[in-house]
Order: sequence, then structure tokens, then C-alpha cells
Amino acid sequence: MSMVLKSDAFVDGARIPVRYTCEGDDISPPLSWSSLPEGTASLVLIVDDPDAPDPAAPRMVWDHWILYNLPPEATLAEGMTSDHLPAGTGEGINSWGRVGYGGPCPPIGCHRYFHCLYALDVRLPSELGTPTKDELLLAMDDHILGHTELVGIYEV
Repeated sequence: MSMVLKSDAFVDGARIPVRYTCEGDDISPPLSWSSLPEGTASLVLIVDDPDAPDPAAPRMVWDHWILYNLPPEATLAEGMTSDHLPAGTGEGINSWGRVGYGGPCPPIGCHRYFHCLYALDVRLPSELGTPTKDELLLAMDDHILGHTELVGIYEV
């Protein structure tokens, strides 16, 4: 059985509601998961946009939210902030140079927002601190048991 990542706010491939974007309240959508691989010790969530700045000529991947050491039994309620994340969850640095969620805010065109969930066979060391996405991906190397994604789209 494959891992499942879902949101009560939008379905895979559908438009992300304005509430979760810079044009709305800019809060994180609710997320939940199921069918994790046996032996899952922690989860990593990376939300990014590979279409930045212009889907017709993308030049970078823009990181919107980076979480690690999520407990497998947890879920993420709508509007999660650093103060309310599940116990033990670490945060990485997004493309704005800060921790926390930053919603879709594309300058031009229709962008895809990948919510990528990774199941790991370990909890990552606390010495990781507030990593960049690249630092986190390096720390995850050789520990990934499974992966799934939920993609939403948005256009200003």
C-alpha cells in the first residue's frame, strides 16, 4: 500500500484556496497522512514551487515550508505556526530566509505547489538545527522508506 498525503482544503491537482495564499490569510492548509511504511520513525514535509519565477521559464525552486522529525501519528491542522507544531518537530529555512509557512504568491502564471512527504527510518539529530532544504535532503539520504506528494496549483 502506498503512502497517502491529503488535505481537507484541496485535492491533488486542484487549485489551492485563496485562504492559504498571500492574497488570503497566508496560513498553512490542513494536512494528514496514512499508509506509512513499517518502521517509520519520523516524517519530513517539504512544500516547494518548481515553477519560479515564471512557469514559462522557471529558474529556481522556491521553498515554502520545511518541517522535519514530524511524529508519524501526528497531523497538521490548518494554520500551523512554530508554537503549535507537534512536539519534537524541527523547522527548516524557506526561500524567504525564515522558518514557517509561506503561502503561494506567484508573480506570474499558474504555479504548481508540491507538498512532499518523506517517511524516514530515523529521527534526524537535533544538531541539524534550522537547515536549508539542501542540508535537510543530505541528512535524509539513505534513510527514506517512502515518499508521496500532494500537488496544488495557484495563479494570482
